[in-house]
Amino acid sequence: MTQQELFQNIQRKQSYLCIGLDTDLKKIPPHLLTEPDPVFAFNKQIIDATADFCVAYKPNIAFYEALGPKGWESLEKTLQYIPKDIFTIADAKRGDIGNTSELYARTFFDYYHFDSVTVAPYMGEDSVKPFLIKPDKWVILLALTSNPGAADFQLLSVEKSADPEVQTYLFEEVLEKSQAWASADQLMFVVGATRTDYIQRVRRKIPDHFLLVPGVGAQGGSLEEISRLALNKTGGLLVNSSRNIIYADSGQDFAAQARAEAQRLQQEMAAYLQQYLPASS
Repeated sequence: MTQQELFQNIQRKQSYLCIGLDTDLKKIPPHLLTEPDPVFAFNKQIIDATADFCVAYKPNIAFYEALGPKGWESLEKTLQYIPKDIFTIADAKRGDIGNTSELYARTFFDYYHFDSVTVAPYMGEDSVKPFLIKPDKWVILLALTSNPGAADFQLLSVEKSADPEVQTYLFEEVLEKSQAWASADQLMFVVGATRTDYIQRVRRKIPDHFLLVPGVGAQGGSLEEISRLALNKTGGLLVNSSRNIIYADSGQDFAAQARAEAQRLQQEMAAYLQQYLPASS
């Protein structure tokens, strides 16, 4: 899926909602546990209920690989069920030396046919490049995450200055260096919704790229603030919500409650698109 196709979906659905399929057997409604494949049964109903309101689904791979072969089977069936016009993200956070990264890329792009995969940049260019070989596939590079431990490395200053506007942070080096590896048509970045105080710095470095933004909802990020600061002329945002949607209810009508929460977010996003989306030049 190209950047333009993704933007067209955002415009058509008036949404930049990404739904995280972080399906945990300990949290899904108990009545589904008698199904032959409870994880897929849950995902299927969530997809049926929410596909009208989102432009992306993001399975977190840990929830599937922790179940062994059965989990990978559930993941494969889930991907086959997702409508083909919806962007898919393998939230795998992979990153290793070149030949290993090539195998990770083959796993998620050639076997499971994801549109994109999240990648850790710590090992540098040669660990990321194998994911960029296919021009129709995306790398979503970790830049500035929502978790408290992000401050350990991502917010380290690499240019000492008493003025916080002058100093450069490590996450900004990631943004700057990685732009030489691929264009905005193939490279996105993860920026947490709780990092709104840095969003303007991010957009100065990468005005044209898409951002995958987790942390809205359960982690307390502000959808309005992220939208106001980060929407660009092609949308430029995929805002992820997982727990608030898929676990909105644990009863028999869990899918209807998930649909209501997805629709609520979509309607809020539609208003922000009208308000904050820059005019195309």
